[in-house]
Amino acid sequence: MAQVKDLPTRPRLPHLHRRRPPPPRNNRQNDPEAQEEAPGLAGEARLVTEPYHGHASPSPAQCLAIRDALLAFHSFPDEFAPFRLRRLGLSPEDDGGPPAPRPTVLDGLVITLLSQNSTDAISRRAFASLKAAFPSWDQVVDEEGKGLEDAIRCGGLAATKAARIRAILRGVREKRGAICLEYLQELSVDEVKRELSQFKGIGPKTVACVLMFYLQKDDFTVDTHVLRITTAIGWVPPTATREKAYIHLNKKIPDDLKFDLNCLFVTHGKLCQSCTAKSGAKKTKGTNAICPLASYCCSEEIIPE
Repeated sequence: MAQVKDLPTRPRLPHLHRRRPPPPRNNRQNDPEAQEEAPGLAGEARLVTEPYHGHASPSPAQCLAIRDALLAFHSFPDEFAPFRLRRLGLSPEDDGGPPAPRPTVLDGLVITLLSQNSTDAISRRAFASLKAAFPSWDQVVDEEGKGLEDAIRCGGLAATKAARIRAILRGVREKRGAICLEYLQELSVDEVKRELSQFKGIGPKTVACVLMFYLQKDDFTVDTHVLRITTAIGWVPPTATREKAYIHLNKKIPDDLKFDLNCLFVTHGKLCQSCTAKSGAKKTKGTNAICPLASYCCSEEIIPE
């Protein structure tokens, strides 16, 4: 893998606030992407041009400092390395890795949908099972039984996800004449958002993942890890929702840092014991000492889920 060039050390960021109350809890956990993908949220997001007008952070310098701190701590995460190579116009073979087929945009959309309320490993298993059962997308649309639901059952919420996948495929075939989304490669970010947001269950977070990973476009998705960390370091207000945080952060973070920062935030949120602590937990002196974001955090309390 290509090494990232060392950059000059940046000064630590000042503390912006002292204590932060917990954000609203999301109780809609039985529907995949319930909070992000509810009907109307994508349209609402397009209407809100600046949800936190008076919130100055993050600045470009802050973004670079955090990126460098996390990169020095974690290196670049292996799970996202193939996507990073493609953004650079390279392939895994160019970095000494084994040959790997390039996923289509439609593959990416379905994989991302399957990952809702599931782990990456389980969603990949569900996608592999789907492809083994249905060699072509047309077969998925034309199948009248519960074969699709059975194929993806290991990924959870099989009935809901199967219905949404089939509706997307049917809609694409009716509109385009063939089940293919490669035409999205030629569209702008806003045009891609309009195209994908018309499908039920496909909202801002899923669209942003497709943009980042499968279209190599500049966007910054906000999941639980990203929202918790960006709240803790003062990049969004303490009561920020995912939808408004998504709008704010995409306006503030420079395009050339969005991909690296997002991958590093997700990885850090999964691995750092301080940043993954549950509601009400305190940062201990020991974990503060090793977390690369400890000096940037605005509160002595972990932001709860």
